[in-house]
Amino acid sequence: MNNSDAILRLQQVRKAYPGAVTVEVLHGIDMSIAKGEFVALVGPSGSGKSTLLNILGLLDRPTSGTVEILGQTCTGLDDAGLTKLRGRSLGFVFQFHHLLPSFTAEENVFLPLQADAGHFRPEMRERARDLLVRIGLEGFEDRPVSRLSGGQQQRVAIARALVMNPSLVLADEPTGNLDRASGQQAFEFMRQFNRESGTAFLLVTHDPGLARRCDRILTLEDGRLVD
Repeated sequence: MNNSDAILRLQQVRKAYPGAVTVEVLHGIDMSIAKGEFVALVGPSGSGKSTLLNILGLLDRPTSGTVEILGQTCTGLDDAGLTKLRGRSLGFVFQFHHLLPSFTAEENVFLPLQADAGHFRPEMRERARDLLVRIGLEGFEDRPVSRLSGGQQQRVAIARALVMNPSLVLADEPTGNLDRASGQQAFEFMRQFNRESGTAFLLVTHDPGLARRCDRILTLEDGRLVD
């Protein structure tokens, strides 16, 4: 992989939590994700997946090592710089979708655009509606998300993660709370968006079937990436 191809690159990333006994959770992680890749991250509970995901998402800082997003080293950025880079380069999909229940599906999706610009513009609504239609929610745009099913809410959350056209989407068990049909639909939409837009995805999953449908699989065991 050329350096110019890498959306994300980690070099010798370690994470330790101090205390009476220092606990090191990540042990020298080296990894990279290229533009357009669709990567699965698997591993047993307690292997460090959540810690790694928080570092990849610039939600936590490593104890040592280097994190690069789009060629920019994040180590020296202050909290404001990390927030700006995270908001414009990364999208997040969680198992629990964290939507605003009294807001409509459309409003939940365009909120990141409005927050980034500091004001509302009509094209933000158009962008949100387009994504909701593409993910199979045509006719539900104006419905409060509290009145949507769990599968529909998760699709709204996926649309919200994509509305800024991020370079990389981090998806943490995005189908874990869904029935099989809804989970397959959500996965297929992410895969389609990945192929059409070139947005890279890192999908954390316990579902071996979903993992096998990704471009490659990273396995984390005891804080180390293994083959």
